[in-house]
Amino acid sequence: MENWNQTTINAFRKDLLAWYDQEGRAALPWRQNTDPYRILVSELMLQQTRVDTVITYFNRFMEALPTVADLAAADEDLVLKLWEGLGYYSRARNLHKAAKYVVNDLQGQWPESSDDLQNLPGVGPYTAAAIASIAFDQVVPAIDGNFFRVFSRLLKIDDDIAQPKTRKVFYQAIEPIVDPERPGDFNQAIMDLGTTYMKTDNPDTLHSPVKKYNAAFRDGVEDQYPVKTKKKKPLRQIYQAQVAYDAQGRLLYEHRPKTGLLANFWTLPLKQVESIEELAGKQLTLKPVVHVFSHRRWEIWLVDLPVKKQQNLPINMAFLSPVEQEALALPKVQYKLLDQLREIDDVSK
Repeated sequence: MENWNQTTINAFRKDLLAWYDQEGRAALPWRQNTDPYRILVSELMLQQTRVDTVITYFNRFMEALPTVADLAAADEDLVLKLWEGLGYYSRARNLHKAAKYVVNDLQGQWPESSDDLQNLPGVGPYTAAAIASIAFDQVVPAIDGNFFRVFSRLLKIDDDIAQPKTRKVFYQAIEPIVDPERPGDFNQAIMDLGTTYMKTDNPDTLHSPVKKYNAAFRDGVEDQYPVKTKKKKPLRQIYQAQVAYDAQGRLLYEHRPKTGLLANFWTLPLKQVESIEELAGKQLTLKPVVHVFSHRRWEIWLVDLPVKKQQNLPINMAFLSPVEQEALALPKVQYKLLDQLREIDDVSK
């Protein structure tokens, strides 16, 4: 691993921030000020989601709930509806809980240190560091995928970034490099650098503003960084989704449990099965709806299982009209199921 002296560190800071001041993405809506609430909302939205997608959602969310107090007082249904389409809904629920914690437990006073910010629900080391540095000028690196990629190449850090212990290695290497005068801008500059000149695929290091500091590029091994072991394939699971209508043409839904995947959402009644053979003669299509979570791959087959005693539905089930369905925040997988159901209806007409 490369070890920079103070002269190199100072030069790197100067070149990086000069580029950021000229070409950084200052127009992003969450960079218009340093309100910790706006930073928290944006960072949680940006997890697992592209920047260009988040912009629309962020603006809509802030228009509806412009302050942390507004979010704390909002109903969860509204929060989920505003989040609808972003997926990973635990982020939205944690955001809601964090707002309540700040308003109700901390009397509206935000923690300022990275360590204290991690007491907020859903806030891990990266998000805490981003808020601490941008909103409160704390000198701390906001280590995310961009930081791993950028600094593994700059410093030729060979540690496997898939290993949790590697974060400490990067933290110790980067902390002395963070600009103490502009820590928030430094962190955001690295984020921008990691999504432009030093992106994962086809990096443009030749034109990078920090090319001369890139040890991996200098040695012709940039494509070997960062070092990362491959993830295991998601576990394949097969489900049936029950399709049933009542006399008024309303579709049967179930309200899922408070814990687990798709917690608290309304979906078609779902039941896991051992194999596709169990669904022989029941499935309505020749292909399943596929939905991949971080660790599971669901293959969901629509099946025709009419409800025999509609008046004795379980308490967690209900027939819903199209208007009632529209009012609910539905998970992405449910929209996939509805799309396939519409295809079936179009074919049968």
